[in-house]
Amino acid sequence: MGWLQHRLWSEVVMPNVVLPRGVRVRFWELVRSGVAAKPAARVVGVSHETGRRWFADAGGVIGNAPRLLGTRYLSVAEREEISLGLARGESMRVIAAGLGRPPSTVSREIARNGGRDGYRAHRAEAAARVRARRPKTAKLAGNLELREWVQARLLDRWSPEQIAAMLPLEFPDRPEMWVSHETIYQSIYVQGRGALRRELAACLRTGRALRHPRRQAGARRSRIPDLVEISERPAEAEDRAVPGHWEGDLILGKANGSAIGTLVERTSRFCILLPLPHGHDAVAVRDAMITAIQTLPEALKRSLTWDRGNEMARHAEITLATEMAIFFADPHSPWQRGTNENTNGLLRQYFPKGTDLSIHTPEHLAAVAAQLNDRPRKTLNWLSPKEKLNMILS
Repeated sequence: MGWLQHRLWSEVVMPNVVLPRGVRVRFWELVRSGVAAKPAARVVGVSHETGRRWFADAGGVIGNAPRLLGTRYLSVAEREEISLGLARGESMRVIAAGLGRPPSTVSREIARNGGRDGYRAHRAEAAARVRARRPKTAKLAGNLELREWVQARLLDRWSPEQIAAMLPLEFPDRPEMWVSHETIYQSIYVQGRGALRRELAACLRTGRALRHPRRQAGARRSRIPDLVEISERPAEAEDRAVPGHWEGDLILGKANGSAIGTLVERTSRFCILLPLPHGHDAVAVRDAMITAIQTLPEALKRSLTWDRGNEMARHAEITLATEMAIFFADPHSPWQRGTNENTNGLLRQYFPKGTDLSIHTPEHLAAVAAQLNDRPRKTLNWLSPKEKLNMILS
């Protein structure tokens, strides 16, 4: 085994087996792409039992895969390797090569945790956990002087990039007054962060009230026009700290000939059922969605995440009528709408697969939703979704 290959091995230890970190990373990449656990194990060169055990350790839920195996965040084992490398007097480039990480990642990790002489793996790991806590107060929300300075320049038609570039020049000795242009954009578009007024979006050169991602060259076009990727969804939706972010889908009946629409609020797990007695094409779903969303309080109309089914081809009309932003999950990624997937599973108690769902009246759907919303939930500390929602609204 070569020196670099040996250094790429991590401290992921299974009974009597030491595996490279990249093996488990590749395993979860395959599983997330839709490959079953056993075939994925075979591809990465481990036994079926090992793959089954890894999947079982995540509770059978892809989203629960251990974060230490991801490619974005440093793991405890990697921080230990950094500490050992520093003790051996290795350069940051050598340490980074051994971990298979960019040198800049290692450099930032060391700089923010005491430098070469003060770096300790356990302290760095504890600090990383503190930084990862959510929710956080946005920088512009917590600094009145900075917020007013930025707002004044936006009203003068400065771009966020111009503002971000001038802040260090205007306040050279006050890093608390520095923000990136992306932070300014986020503070305009992500209203739950409570930083900049939504009206300031009109001061931007695009004048758009919502962000639209740029399509990458060569990327495959979706069959849904002008969809907005889930990567553009506000961070507040992910941590459930702010109510009003929903997930939605259809549950289908026999031979996909009938359907019921489902909407689930991420913070409270409150469920709304959409009757679709005359079909579930884009027009029918649009009309049912608008009718349901318009009954909601303004505080509960922040965003909706849906899969890429053609029933949402008229999503722009829904947003125009309701002012609710709609985001679309990545292809073949149901775990990105895990709350809705779980709720749809519960609803199969009332609407079994292989049955005609068009026979259920709006009154019956409302009664089913009411019963589901009155069930106590462990994830809500045994409050019901209805009780949780009432607490939020009060």
